[in-house]
Amino acid sequence: MIAKTIPRKQSEPTHDAVLFDLLTGLLDSWTLWDAVAGSQEQGRRWRAAYLRNTYGTGAYRPYETLVQEAAVEVGLPTAHALQLAERYGELRPWPEVGEVLRVLQARLPLGVVTNCSDALGAKAVASVGIDFQVVVTAERAGFYKPHPRPYQMALEKLSIPANRCLFVAGSAFDLFGTGKLGMPTYWHNRIGMPLPVDAPAPAAQHATLHPLIPLLLGAE
Repeated sequence: MIAKTIPRKQSEPTHDAVLFDLLTGLLDSWTLWDAVAGSQEQGRRWRAAYLRNTYGTGAYRPYETLVQEAAVEVGLPTAHALQLAERYGELRPWPEVGEVLRVLQARLPLGVVTNCSDALGAKAVASVGIDFQVVVTAERAGFYKPHPRPYQMALEKLSIPANRCLFVAGSAFDLFGTGKLGMPTYWHNRIGMPLPVDAPAPAAQHATLHPLIPLLLGAE
């Protein structure tokens, strides 16, 4: 008698969709900023100023203007902002992004919510190499994260409530926005940044995206 192999039943995903921060959560934008600035030290200072400015802006102002203002703030030439935009096609995903997203995409809708212009957001999304169901930029939403509107727009497009969607943050500042909506958040803290004062605690925090697979799909 030949024994039949019974297919193992897949566990149900713990969430109905996943939204990602783009420029840090999925892409190594640090390397490009450092290259344009001329050193890691200058690049980190410039990027830190830009992050403060965008997360504190609220209603949308041209993204490229904020990048330029951040350059001036840290003593870099304004031309660096144009050079950064021109080189956006050089952005590359973190090493595990392709593998992790392909596994998740087979089971869940995936989307992006990013503090970026439409034009640069399209270039950055193309660098990931994955077709997302939803892409919301700050320009499209009319507000920069952590204002609730960009996240809400993505949730509306997916037709799911906030508590059923996992957000993967590259910056801990996202926690202020997702926390207001009750959206569980996985902090992809690639370089070991400290949690900002008064920021809500993430549901999970890791230096890579690999733990997303067991977190969302179980030990399959």
